[in-house]
Amino acid sequence: MAGGREIVSFLAERQNLDQFRKKNWQGTFEAYLDLIAEHPAITRNAFQRCYDMILSYGIDTYEVSREKKVHYRFFDDPLDGGRDAIFGLEDAQVSLVNALKSAAHGYGIEKRVLLLHGPVGSSKSTMARLLKKGLERYSATDEGAIYSLGWIDPHKPDDMSAVHWCPMNEEPLHLIPEEFRADIAAQLTNPAKQSEYPLSISGELCPFCRFMYMDSLARHGGDWTKVIQDVHVRRILLSEKDRIGIGTFQPKDEKNQDSTELTGDINYRKIAEYGTDSDPRAFNFDGEFNVANRGIIEFIEVLKLDVAFLYDLLGASQEHKVKPKKFAQTDIDEVILGHTNEPEYRRLQNNEFMEALRDRTVKIDVPYVTKLSNEVKIYEKDYNNQKVKGKHIAPHTIEMAAMWAVLTRLEEPKNASLTLMQKLKLYDGKSLPGFTEENIKELKSQAKREGMLGISPRYVQDKISNALVAHPDATSINPFMVLNELESGLGNHSLITSEDQRDHYRQLLEVVKEEYENIVKNEVQRAIAADEDAMMRLCANYIDNVKAYTQRERVKNKFTGQYEEPDDRLMRSIEEKIDIPESRKDDFRREIMNYIGALSIDGKKFDFKTNERLYKALQLKLFEDQKDSIKLTSLVSSVIDQETQEKIDVVKQRLIRDHGYDEESATDVLNYVASIFARGDVTE
Repeated sequence: MAGGREIVSFLAERQNLDQFRKKNWQGTFEAYLDLIAEHPAITRNAFQRCYDMILSYGIDTYEVSREKKVHYRFFDDPLDGGRDAIFGLEDAQVSLVNALKSAAHGYGIEKRVLLLHGPVGSSKSTMARLLKKGLERYSATDEGAIYSLGWIDPHKPDDMSAVHWCPMNEEPLHLIPEEFRADIAAQLTNPAKQSEYPLSISGELCPFCRFMYMDSLARHGGDWTKVIQDVHVRRILLSEKDRIGIGTFQPKDEKNQDSTELTGDINYRKIAEYGTDSDPRAFNFDGEFNVANRGIIEFIEVLKLDVAFLYDLLGASQEHKVKPKKFAQTDIDEVILGHTNEPEYRRLQNNEFMEALRDRTVKIDVPYVTKLSNEVKIYEKDYNNQKVKGKHIAPHTIEMAAMWAVLTRLEEPKNASLTLMQKLKLYDGKSLPGFTEENIKELKSQAKREGMLGISPRYVQDKISNALVAHPDATSINPFMVLNELESGLGNHSLITSEDQRDHYRQLLEVVKEEYENIVKNEVQRAIAADEDAMMRLCANYIDNVKAYTQRERVKNKFTGQYEEPDDRLMRSIEEKIDIPESRKDDFRREIMNYIGALSIDGKKFDFKTNERLYKALQLKLFEDQKDSIKLTSLVSSVIDQETQEKIDVVKQRLIRDHGYDEESATDVLNYVASIFARGDVTE
């Protein structure tokens, strides 16, 4: 174990003082202009910085239904190991990034509130958290550097600790008089280092900086070149905890909240010092709009805001200005991001007094996930055998819970021949006979509200947690434990509005249980039929008979040495397992021989595993032959002979080795499948 000196030494070797100096850069206004000439991107506005931050993580392109799609790696949360990763919801992510892109280029969206809209638990808050966290980290990189200004105290010109920093961390270029801005911007533009965005100087000094500017201008007899000698520039790092460039506003009780929380309030202690409450030095510019300047402000449940707050919000979005008490309108530069649930948004649509807000919002739908594999990832992030200690999570436990959640969000297909479960599988990338990618696209277009209703991932997470603690004696949790928890919670689920909806969700649980039954029967079948030697012998026997049959030859009996007719009974017992009708047996057998011949021409050896249909047929045939000798149904009785127990133990070890079970869950699944066979419910 290391001591204090070793630990300090370890940290000392790894600290990066050069980075610290970069992040804490301070200099003159002239030095800042030199920085702009070298790195024009430091003058970007909040939308441009936010959009570039997302792009800095890279993008992936892929195709769906011959349509090119884009995935932004930023939403995988790579820097935090995927802790806030968003799975699926590609359309919502693209809509959000496209809105930021439009705003970054000044196409009008920068004058809107970006409103994330969707059901509870659909990742709206996670998206906002990712953006805030991303901007914090981006501002600490060389590419995302951002600067602000302060004023040297005229009484202590050499004391850098006495600098009065801008309370709103505004852009230092605001110091340049309006009439010279176009010329200065042109002079600062370096064709060799041209940024994607043309350099533009917009916005006015905040009330505090304007006061300091006018005071300095008066002291220096109107000489602007001497005014900027009173100005100090520093690099700032956006931080929600330090309330620099990242703001969050949450509605509270009307009696305990007023609009000064957004735009700042008078500092009564300083009124006596400065003599008036209209002196900007006696005002705290610490409202959420003020502190979020240069970055992003998040409005939690924005549509629950009181009307008084909405006026501030409208001006902030459309005019990029806020009105602090006793001061003129003040420029802000920030991304305004709100999120709301379905009921509040419906209320907004039905309220004619909210028309101004509706007109100033860009709605971005954030639905629930409707792709099973993505829903599984949501739960596996928190419930896996690495994070959950002392409990084994049996195979398919998370998958079945996710399957039920997704089923509750899907609309019944209009195609009568398609079940809801089949629709789920199509959405998850599985193929079904008669359904193309175009059909799947059509299915999605017909279901306009799909993903906006249904069960929240939070409900499923709560029930998985319950299952983990409700069975203290069990070493593992299985799908039935979780499905039972999901069902028991439906009785008092606060978001289920009708008994019909409750009954529908219960019926879907039965659909999931039926699907699980088919999955585990198939797994046990594969485990029983996983005898490679027996499979090879069965395959060789089948191929010998097929070869003789197709070439009209006879087969030598290896026991009697006599030549006999090909064993049609054996061949049909295998072919029937994959539904080859009697009328098509000749075609199938010729197909197999042609496949083997083609491999031989290419110099390859035939392996039954490479032919998926034949492999499945051999597995099912071998299972049928072996299940009686294993006497799996004897598991449901109390008497098992030693030979049978040894065979069952072999199957159990295969389940553990090949399918991820532990001892307890493998025993449970064997007992469950044995009970199915005992009912005579054998599906081939």
